[in-house]
Amino acid sequence: MGIRIKGYNLLFGLLAIAGAIGTAYEGYQWLQQRNINSQIQAGQLVNNEAYPFESKFMAAYKLGEAGDHKHALQSYTQLLETLPTPEQQARVQYNIGNNLMQSAMKRRLNDDGSLKDEAKYDLSQARIAYEQALRLKPEARQAKFNLSLMLQLLPQGLEGGKKEQEGMELSNIPVGLP
Repeated sequence: MGIRIKGYNLLFGLLAIAGAIGTAYEGYQWLQQRNINSQIQAGQLVNNEAYPFESKFMAAYKLGEAGDHKHALQSYTQLLETLPTPEQQARVQYNIGNNLMQSAMKRRLNDDGSLKDEAKYDLSQARIAYEQALRLKPEARQAKFNLSLMLQLLPQGLEGGKKEQEGMELSNIPVGLP
């Protein structure tokens, strides 16, 4: 009977040690997550290698916030290649739409007051990004708002201007000659 009690004591002691180790590990994970969340909320770059998506996302966000929309778009596109979850994809698509819309709004207008072709292209791509974000996460209110705002502000017929073909040569014969 004494051996049996010693066996139970040993078993329960090992279980208590395993529980203490597990509790310590979970506490460490909780502290790491809390630090990451506080960095994100403060708008700082995430410097933890255990969270590569969040780190890359914040770097791309900071690029867009600084006005470097081209590099921000490249970073967001690289994030999509890492196969994130659908919710993460929706956030990335939403931010792609934001950067494209801001990039389009920074472009100058043509002499006649119309949008330049680059701005039209950026706006059409922003629309696609917002729609993709809504397909992935239909309840995304910010994406709905930005898409509706963009659609209300856009001029009708977003297609690029058609170029006139006068003076274009076909088979070395200019068009318009008798």
